Amino acid sequence: MPQTGAKARLYEAFAASGKALASGKRLELLDLLAQGERTVDALAKTAGLNLTTASAHLQALKQAGLVATRREGVRIHYRLSGEDVGQLLALLRKVAERHQAGVPAALDAYLGEDGAAEVTSGELRARVADGDVVVLDVRPAEEYLAGHIPGAVSIPVDELADRIGELPDGVEVVVYCRGEYCVLAHDAVRLLSAEGRRAVRLNDGMLEWRLAELPVAAGASA
Repeated sequence: MPQTGAKARLYEAFAASGKALASGKRLELLDLLAQGERTVDALAKTAGLNLTTASAHLQALKQAGLVATRREGVRIHYRLSGEDVGQLLALLRKVAERHQAGVPAALDAYLGEDGAAEVTSGELRARVADGDVVVLDVRPAEEYLAGHIPGAVSIPVDELADRIGELPDGVEVVVYCRGEYCVLAHDAVRLLSAEGRRAVRLNDGMLEWRLAELPVAAGASA
């Protein structure tokens, strides 16, 4: 009987992680933190939350051990507590896509159709080595600075229309953003295609790139 009680406590401890993940906004916050460390203010703004709500979600994630913090003066910075949390997020989304009937339709409605071809990370690295593509990171600048594909150019998607002239003519552009389920790359490809530029998408994004332990550069591009 004591073993039965111990087993129950163990599974309740496992369930605490599941409970912390049982919120779309918390998953969104983990997705943002997979791009790099953020303050509560920055997370709240990007996720469209007020500070009180964002703080409550982050505390739930911290209590479950999924995020960690550090203090810098009066500011608290959040980060994923380990690479395995990023792996969990990626796996959760793939499992949901494969087994939840409502996910594919919701995904199509969110990402929309851009008609673009996709390249894998292996194909991208080979093409970069050959020097025949421009790699374009369309995430916000702070995410690019926290870590990006080596050699990538940073033009946030909301600046792309005004800065498209910074991209060389006649060269195919490979666009990427946060991950496989990030709409920013789709929006960028639609804009580039409308302007007559040749553009394709990386088939996933920065989260998967990091999890594959591929090279990551940080800071401004040289």
